[in-house]
Formats: sequence, C-alpha cells, structure tokens
Amino acid sequence: MRQILQDMKAGDLQLAEVPAPRPGRGQVLIRSSQSLVSLGTERMLVEFARAGWINKARQQPDNVRRVLQKIGTDGFAATASAVLRKLDAPIPLGYCNAGVVLEVGEGVEDLKAGDRVASNGPHAEIVCVPRHLCARVPDGVSDTAASFTVLSSVALQGVRLFDPTLGETVVVMGLGLVGLITCQILVANGCRVIGFDIAPDRVARAQALGAQALLLAELEDPTLAVAAQTQGMGADGVIITAATSDNSPIELAPLMTRKRGRVILVGVSGLHLNRKDFFEKEIRFQVSCSYGPGRYEDAYERKGLDYPVGYVRWTEQRNFEAVLELMRAGRLVVEPLVSLRLPFTEALGAYERLGEGQLAIIFDYGAAASSATVVVRAGARPQAGACRIGIIGAGDHVRGVLLPELAKTPAVLAAICSAAGINSEHLSRRYDIPMNTTDYREILARPEVDALVISTRHNQHAQMAAEGLRAGKHVFLEKPLALTVEDLGTVLAAGRERPELRLVVGYNRRFAPLVARMRSLLANRVAPLCMVMTVNAGEIAPSHWVHDLAVGGGRILGEACHFVDLMVHLARSKVEYAYADSMRAPGLAVEHDKVSLHFRFEDGSIGTVHYFANGHRGLPKERLEVFSEGRVLLLENFRRLQGYGFAGFRSQRLWRLDKGHSGLLHQFVRALQDPATPLIPMDELENVSRACFAALKSLRGGQAVAVRG
Repeated sequence: MRQILQDMKAGDLQLAEVPAPRPGRGQVLIRSSQSLVSLGTERMLVEFARAGWINKARQQPDNVRRVLQKIGTDGFAATASAVLRKLDAPIPLGYCNAGVVLEVGEGVEDLKAGDRVASNGPHAEIVCVPRHLCARVPDGVSDTAASFTVLSSVALQGVRLFDPTLGETVVVMGLGLVGLITCQILVANGCRVIGFDIAPDRVARAQALGAQALLLAELEDPTLAVAAQTQGMGADGVIITAATSDNSPIELAPLMTRKRGRVILVGVSGLHLNRKDFFEKEIRFQVSCSYGPGRYEDAYERKGLDYPVGYVRWTEQRNFEAVLELMRAGRLVVEPLVSLRLPFTEALGAYERLGEGQLAIIFDYGAAASSATVVVRAGARPQAGACRIGIIGAGDHVRGVLLPELAKTPAVLAAICSAAGINSEHLSRRYDIPMNTTDYREILARPEVDALVISTRHNQHAQMAAEGLRAGKHVFLEKPLALTVEDLGTVLAAGRERPELRLVVGYNRRFAPLVARMRSLLANRVAPLCMVMTVNAGEIAPSHWVHDLAVGGGRILGEACHFVDLMVHLARSKVEYAYADSMRAPGLAVEHDKVSLHFRFEDGSIGTVHYFANGHRGLPKERLEVFSEGRVLLLENFRRLQGYGFAGFRSQRLWRLDKGHSGLLHQFVRALQDPATPLIPMDELENVSRACFAALKSLRGGQAVAVRG
C-alpha cells in the first residue's frame, strides 16, 4: 500500500510503498476512501522539516538546551548521533480519514468488516487505529463529510471548553477550516458569532454560514467593532482558531471580552499574555487539547478503557459521534468547504500548493490498495554472507544503535519488521534490506533468515524469542529476557530444545572496552568485591508504556537489569539474594524508578544499584565504583576509568562514550560463524532475570528474597 511520509531531516515528502498494517487487540483495520488535509498542522510540519538546522533550533529552544547538557555529559559525537537519530525517523502526515472496515482485532465487537467509519488514520491506503479513535458513519453522511470528522472534533472540543449558552456572543479569531466549523457549531448552539480573518474569501464563507464576519484589513481597531456590536459590553468570550506565531490574537482577545468572560485557544498563537488585561476582567484562559478527553491517554486509546459516561460525558470518540450526528442532521455542512480534490496517486502535488489559498483538500483513494503485509524492494537481493539477519522492531534503538553497528559486521541484513511498516520502510531503503513486513511471522517462515534481532516492547520478548528458536533461528534479544517467571520458563525451554542455536540478551555493558579493562584488572583477586552502581536515570512520564508492568515491566526489569548483569560479569559470580527499597511519598505515581537494589553474590561479593530518576540532566548518567582488596576502580559514564592502588594502572579515557553495543553485536555475529566464540552463558542470563524478579518481590514485601533457579 502507499502512504505519505515526511522526512524531518532532509525535508523531502514521499508517497512510499509500505506493507499494510495488521490489527492488534482493540484495533480496527480500515481501507481508506477519502482523507482530508489539515492545512494548519500539516503545513507547519512540512515547513519545519524543510527549515535549515538553525531555523529548526530556533523553533525548539528547550531541545537546544537539552542538547547542550547532553554534550557536557556524553560528548559531542554521541549527542550529534542522538540528534540525527531523532530527526531521521519519517513522520506520517494526516489524521482525518474516512473508509471501510476490513478487519477488527480481538476485543472489538461493535464493528465488523464492511462498516463505514471515520478515524484519525493518516494519509494511507490502509490504516490501523484503536477502536476509540474511530466512529461509525451514519447513513446520509458522505465519505467527504466523514473525512472532516476529526478536524470538526477539534473545533467541537474548543466549543465544549467555552461552554456557550443560548444568546451569547462569541468571537472566533481565524476563519480557516477549524474556525469555520467552530462558527457553525456555535450557531447551532444558539450563539451570535463574530468572526475575524485576513482573507476576504474566508470572511465571505463565514458570513454565508451565519456568522457576522469582518475583514481585519478593513478595521482600524477590531476591539471597537466588537464593542459596537455588543453595546459596549464586549463579547462573552473569544475562541482563537488561528495558526500563527504572532501574539496579536492573544493580545486582542481579552480586550474584546467582557468582564469574567473566557478565552479558549484551539489553534496556535504566540503566548506572551498581558497579565493586566486578563487580571482586571478576571478572564478565564484555557488551551484546548485536540479532540477531547482521552487524547494522548494510553489507557483510553491503546488499552481501550473508556471513561464512564456519567463522569466524562464527552470523550474524543463521543465527540466524533456528535460531529457525525450534526452532519446527518444538516446542522454542520462541510462539503462546500472543499476547494481541491486529488487522486491519492497525485497527493504530493497538494503540498506544493498549500499557500495558494485552498481551504480544504481531499484525497480520493479509489479501490486499488494492496493489503499485502510484505514488501520486497525491486532489484534488492540478499547478498551472500556468513549469516543473514532479520530485524523485528524498528524503533529508536534499532535505528540509532543496532542497525548502524550491524551494518559494520559481516552479517547480511535480509528482512525487517515494524508494526506500522513506516520505520521499517525507511530503514529498508537506507540499509538496502530486501524484505519489509508488518508481520514478524513472515520473517520466521523465511529459510534464508538465519538469525533474529528482536527489539520490540518488552512483553513480546519471551514469546518472540521462543518462536524464533523453535523456527530454527539464532536470537539476539534486546533486554529484558522476560517479564514473568512463566515467560522466562518458556524461552529457556525453547533454548534447551535447540541447544545448537545461540540466544543472547542485549546486556551490552559487559562488552564495553573499559569494562573489559576492569575485568582484567580484577582477574587475580582473592577476596569478594563491593560494587556500587549509581544511575542518574532521568524521569519518564508515568503514562509511558515502560511503567506499565504488563507491557514494559517497569524500569527495574526494563533497564536496571543491565547493571545487575554488569555486576554478575565483574564478580564472575551469580546473585544469591536480593533486597530492594524505593522512595515512597504520598501521591508518588511510580516507585520503580527511585530505588536502591542490593544484591549478595554466591562468592560473598555485594553490589548495590542506586537507580534514581529524580536527578539532574547535567550529571553523567552512569557511575560504577568497585572496591577490592585495598584498591578501587571508578568508571564514569563508560568514558573514563580511574584506578586507585592498581600497580601500573591509573586511568584510561575514551574519545567517545562506548557502552559496548558494537562489541556485543560483533561478538554475536562471530558466534554464528564459530560456535566456540563465547557469549553470555545461559545460566547467567537466567540468574539476572531471576535476580530482578527477586528484587521486585522484595520491593513489595520488604524482605530479602533468595534467587531460585
């Protein structure tokens, strides 16, 4: 199938051939019939992508500050690589889609194949969206009208926040698509609407829709016009639907508003507020968030947990339904707003005409879309090589770390998979990977693939690794190995069934050059070690999937496992007991990211991991101290190693941060050619997982827990 993608680094737009997505649990697969271009949002994305580096930086001053901090802790090379990696990911454009259901995922019972729906799917021939982000289109509403549903819900949510009452006067600033739809919804609510815009044709359209619209160029002072129309009282409030970086809308809004009125920002505006203007009139100011309650809420959108209607009457999905009902009843008319229609095959031309005064651009899809979940690039052929690797997952870590390092090895990259097909399409072209798919089982079934690299969400790791081993593939699995004891048993059993296959977990830090030096310096010790690992982890939003224990496992299983493995490697001994404690405070949303984990090893060594998310970005992320027989090793962020009391060794410093990713991947590829090449022993992989499980159990129970298995 074809989809519009925006290259954020080079600025290029492409109509890319990508594999069709597959619906997961709670998702709906839709064949697009029409989609609407959101001129404001999409124009800003396109202009940002085409801007030079300096202009990009000017538009994101907060990110520039973070980059400067990262240079101070990680060095210029690592920081530059991270910045380029962020910009390298293609962005799908569009979020206003209408089409026909092809298939529904598990748990979706109120829709079926053949139903017409509106959704926030992108500009693509086939889209896959969560159930709460689509709504059934009633009879009598055309596909064209239905494609306006999501954009109209943006307008509706702004009106809901304004909370108009019959007879109120409302100013709408900006008469683009959202502004014109806002005018219609306000008129349907029995409001008197005064609209302002700089474009004569938009002013005329608003007048035809029942608003009293005025052209700003013809007014010396817009506030006087509002005062004249309200007998000097001022409007009951202002809804700003303009898209501008200028401060004029937010400066004019309180001057147009009566005492104790309200101002709602739906569009984009400069936000240098004049406190005096808002203060003296006690004006309420609020920013509207997208389509309504539930937007950007993982539990609502991804997990499908609805808000009870008695407590949240209007969610984003219910706003979709309300908009469609307004269309069905003839109280919201959008077809006359269409100024340009194009077949989807000619869609890229529309973006060269965004500044020509179009109001609404519609893409027509026809019925020729391919639903194939595999795309084989024309002319590409797997090269001859010692091992051919299939990649499952195409997120930031794959894009920025795993693929660049694998490309330096003798391995051949034969296939890549991602859930949506977008990132994998981009990476398949960049690394000349012949096969791109949205179904990982397609890779498992390919006899030409010898090994898998799996980097997906954590709850999929054990299952995919076990399936890969049983399919006869070697497996490189990003940490963690498993989230539960049961899943751990599953993957270990699969490994025992195929002992000739290699299974390695991405515990890269034991392969870092400075860690190798530490291990050699400690090789002749007699007494146990005392190890202290301090991790300045940084906050991740409580809603992030990593904190979801069923999906990400929390940060102990998801990341702290790295440091448990590192200590197992240095001590050359497995963990025997674990004890954990966390920072606890009223209202603390997450307790797994401000913890101290204490481990006792079979040889008598002890190790503590202080994993803290409440530190400062300016402090380097990782620091390890190892005390041994009157000597100390201090490792600072995998760039500098200092020795105290070691004959012939005082310090070693690297030019750039090296956490061992390259060493691990090269070792993995060599092991596929030479079974004698050492990797992480299976008993250590199992011990690290069980030690983390024991730490979690200790965190809940408050006592030390023995590590079994």
